[in-house]
Amino acid sequence: MMAAGHAAECGRRVLLVEKNRAVGEKLNLTGGGRCNITNAEFDTRTFLSFFGDKGKFLFSPCSRFAVQEAFDFFEERGLPLKIEARKRAFPKTERASDVTRVLTEYMHTADVDIRCGIEVKHLLLENGAVVGIETNRGTFRAESLVLATGGASYKATGSTGDGLNWLREIGHTVCEATPDIVPLRVKEAWVKDLSGTALDPMKITFTAVTGETISRQGNILFTHFGLSGPLILNSANAVKKLLKQGPVSATIDLFPGTEPYLLDRHVLEVFGDSMNKMVRNVAKQLAPFGMARALMAHLPQELLEKKINGVTQEERKQLVQCLKSMPLTITGTMGYDWAVVCDGGVDLAEIDTRTMRSRLHPNLYIIGDLLHISRPSGGYSLQLCWTTGWVAGEHA
Repeated sequence: MMAAGHAAECGRRVLLVEKNRAVGEKLNLTGGGRCNITNAEFDTRTFLSFFGDKGKFLFSPCSRFAVQEAFDFFEERGLPLKIEARKRAFPKTERASDVTRVLTEYMHTADVDIRCGIEVKHLLLENGAVVGIETNRGTFRAESLVLATGGASYKATGSTGDGLNWLREIGHTVCEATPDIVPLRVKEAWVKDLSGTALDPMKITFTAVTGETISRQGNILFTHFGLSGPLILNSANAVKKLLKQGPVSATIDLFPGTEPYLLDRHVLEVFGDSMNKMVRNVAKQLAPFGMARALMAHLPQELLEKKINGVTQEERKQLVQCLKSMPLTITGTMGYDWAVVCDGGVDLAEIDTRTMRSRLHPNLYIIGDLLHISRPSGGYSLQLCWTTGWVAGEHA
């Protein structure tokens, strides 16, 4: 939508082909329906540091359309934005559908020809050149083509990875897509019993069978299948690599800012007010909100049934250890249907990112999730769409 609107604004006659019945179906789901429209990190160098080694490819397009330009684009069209934790930017209306509406109006104003319900089958080649598309409604020819089909996440919205297949067919190197920002599956039943419980801040440490470890701190959401929330989603890419070696063990530190000896003092304070109660009766006072059941699931039954005045120093140490290092097992990710973003896509060496033009086919432009760029959640993916869409539209 961004590419189509801007290309038409620059004077081109533009046809947008959409296989769904309406544009923006995937966009309408983003941010839980609120649309995390960008990340309000206005320093481009800092912003691109979140894209890892791929960030260096994006300096040129961001010099044309970066975070400030995204803010200006939407606010000048009557959609004011607000900034929340971790610099995540949302429409003040908190409706993703308003973002779709603004982009649709932008295209209509620029006289884009929008045709929905048309499914592309292949890119049309003649003498090795891309000259159009083959669809279920016939052939459409064009001097320039912009591919903005998305990757393979949220398949129910039509983002089924078709564009990656078309690009393979015409000679592009496509790195295999795997779920990237995605929840994690967990083996233990106690995790699933806590479905709906959200914790912040928590520290989780993942350990591979080889002993390699990764530690992260932030929000954790327990679900009916395992773990989600910003911390988990942004750790998924690294955990995927550990999972290649086998199941990953993990531990959750429920008090990441508290040293064990200070946590022991907290336990002693709770115990001091309840010397004749059983340990199980003070579990809610010992653990963070919602975690009492998890604590009881990890302590020996004998200790839970013991009166506090009979708890030994060693048993108290065991309790503190459980609060600082609650164990669980990661068995996998939730896959494409749950992924916010999938990695994989066209190797950036085959894209001129100054224009988003294919280096193999000079009239083909490749943008958004079709590019092999990993990034965290928090507005980075949509900013990549706005930036690459604007640049491709301008050069097409």
